[in-house]
Amino acid sequence: MKAIVLYYSYGGNTRKIAAKIQKALTCDAAEIKPQTPYVGNYNAVVEQGQREINSGYMPKLQPLDMDLSRYDTIILGTPVWWYTFAPAMKTFLHNTDFNGKEVYLFATNGGWLGHTFQDFKKALKGASVHTGLNIRFNEDLQL
Repeated sequence: MKAIVLYYSYGGNTRKIAAKIQKALTCDAAEIKPQTPYVGNYNAVVEQGQREINSGYMPKLQPLDMDLSRYDTIILGTPVWWYTFAPAMKTFLHNTDFNGKEVYLFATNGGWLGHTFQDFKKALKGASVHTGLNIRFNEDLQL
């Protein structure tokens, strides 16, 4: 099994979980990054995120230096933005062929998972999608 952890992280929580998974599995990892990073205070980014989710916006991404065809197992991670995956993950899913891949999911959130995993399953056509791991954060959780 050749595995990779692919994730988008805004505030760092998803990145920390991805690093733990990568270490536990001794596999590769790559971060999905928008070409234009989010700027402003938390509330401004939350409002921007809501507008982007509601409009179906897909930001342009920085190129990833990896060949997905080398991997049969993919672990995808995202923060939950307005009850689904972040817009950067939407772009990545839209532009990537997951046909024949084994895909495992994880999502970080501070409240409610919403329909994130159902949305992943709809977007991952041709992949074998496994039950996701919901990781809920609050101010007391230390990594």
